Amino acid sequence: MTTQTLSPARSRLNASYRNLTLWTLQGWIAMFFIAAGYAKLSEPMGNLIELMRWPALVAPNMVRGLGVAEILLAVLVLAPLASWKHGRPLLVMAASGLLALEVVMLGIHATGMDVGPAVTNLVLIAMTATVLWKRAREVR
Repeated sequence: MTTQTLSPARSRLNASYRNLTLWTLQGWIAMFFIAAGYAKLSEPMGNLIELMRWPALVAPNMVRGLGVAEILLAVLVLAPLASWKHGRPLLVMAASGLLALEVVMLGIHATGMDVGPAVTNLVLIAMTATVLWKRAREVR
């Protein structure tokens, strides 16, 4: 195996591609969770229970609170748009919160044999973990 030293221009280009990829993932994560949170806040409980079985097992206020949390964390994933200095630590905290939420929901969907939502959670976990890992390294 040989090691290859990148030129400064090539290194900047690779960093630019990595940054573009991370921003794309952050945008997808934010769009998904804003939509999911909005649905939890605006849809009647009967519709939510019909779409997903788990809202029948918890109090309606918990479902609504989860919607608020999803929207708040999704907005914080985009916090570096407003301020790089304060936004990146907020992004890392929000991505950590979303990752924890996704893991818990994966467990709930897997125990309820909801294959579609479980696969969706696996994709979201992969995206969020990548963003968290790469952006957390930038904060240090």
